[in-house]
Amino acid sequence: MATTTDTSTTRGPYRQLVGGEWLPGSDGSYEIINPATEEVVAEAPEASTDDVRAAAAAAAEAFPAWSRTDPRERAALLEAAGKRLAERTPELIPLVIAEAGATSSVGSLMQIPVAISRFDRYARGALTDLARPLPPQPIATTPLAPGALMGGVANRVPVGVVACISPYNFPTTNMVGKIAPALAVGCTVVMKPAPQDPLCVIELAKILDEVGFPKGVVNIVTGAKPEVGAALVDDDNVDMVSFTGSTTVGIKIMEAGARTMKRQLQELGGKGACVVCEDADLDKAVSGIASVWGFHTGQICTAPTRVIVHRSRYDELVSRLAEAAKALKVGDPLEADTVVGPVISGVQRDRILGHIENGVKEGAELVVDGRDPGFDKGYWVGPTLLAGCDNAMSPVREEIFGPVVVVVPFDDEDEAIRIANDSDYGLFSYVFSEETPRAFELAKQIRSGRVAINTVQTHHEAPFGGFKLSGVGRDGGDYGLEAYTELQAVIWPA
Repeated sequence: MATTTDTSTTRGPYRQLVGGEWLPGSDGSYEIINPATEEVVAEAPEASTDDVRAAAAAAAEAFPAWSRTDPRERAALLEAAGKRLAERTPELIPLVIAEAGATSSVGSLMQIPVAISRFDRYARGALTDLARPLPPQPIATTPLAPGALMGGVANRVPVGVVACISPYNFPTTNMVGKIAPALAVGCTVVMKPAPQDPLCVIELAKILDEVGFPKGVVNIVTGAKPEVGAALVDDDNVDMVSFTGSTTVGIKIMEAGARTMKRQLQELGGKGACVVCEDADLDKAVSGIASVWGFHTGQICTAPTRVIVHRSRYDELVSRLAEAAKALKVGDPLEADTVVGPVISGVQRDRILGHIENGVKEGAELVVDGRDPGFDKGYWVGPTLLAGCDNAMSPVREEIFGPVVVVVPFDDEDEAIRIANDSDYGLFSYVFSEETPRAFELAKQIRSGRVAINTVQTHHEAPFGGFKLSGVGRDGGDYGLEAYTELQAVIWPA
């Protein structure tokens, strides 16, 4: 089967933004491949370590002046960026579909529009006073100083230069989620998008440059070689790393950043536990779980991929999930009725297939087999359902990052919680039960940064981040503003 995905979005040449100058990659360029067709979309710059050092130095040079700007100026620039991004949305959506393999629905609803809303949110956030007054405190005379009634404030100051490293699944949305709060509080940034799909993020950098962000405040370097990201993380001018991606890479970033005590915000892997109780509304549960297949082909760390269902509802749930999976169209991302598109690369496809095959070898039942959707080009895996699993199986324990759901039965609530928490991950989990007080108590026992009850919807003002190997730190809403600041106490005699 062939796909007809349009690759007319090809443009260029693409450049890096370093200290206000648009420059080619010093190490040449590399091809960006459309995951649906394996055709070249465009070429992206291949940065050298010298490019990275120059970008970090430019951000450090720009930081003192930018951090002292009137918050209203920062707010106006962020608002202007959101408006300009909205104007360019019709041309950018086809680009992100071509480079990321997103379907038309995901591309048009989630890739660019959410980025626009994040600019708007943090334009308002730039005007938020994050300082917290401290109550006066009487202090007795000591050998150090005479007694006084001491006042003070817990102040928030920008952390400095932030390396913003984004993943391939939502390249623009995720990057704006990093740079918008960082810029709002007065940080400068160096953007490093994922190597697979950096083009729309380069277009984003163009927008930020066009609307008037000062020289060096916003920089971007790109590259397929791991040395590019490693050089950025290691650079002495970088004060903080904001990274979204795999736990394996996150650990390396933590280790590299330890040398200079870099602040860290890391949103890493997930293996979302989805507890389905005996009283659950299966319409809600099946609809939510099916999002693993229908939302960017399971390439989302918050997906409810690990279903833990009460044994009394096990057969019915597995049967209904199988029906739902088979009804989802796998195909050309540009066709309006396509639900499941390609995964990002051949490497990722082969990795997903390996997890499925391991599960079968370990005794899982392959209820829905999506290993060969029948395309002659592109990187495809269809909806796949593994049932009869236990928590020792590798596809239950490891993040697959693809359209694969595993199902594990339980007999009582204590067992459900044990299974849910027997994981290296704890990012976003779920509880389905029509007795909401009970669901709330179960949610509080799950070791996860977020737990949703009877929905897979989100709350943009809630803190977001993970327990355990799912990361460190929190963003979202005002928590995102705080994430890019340091606490500074200022005290005085009242």
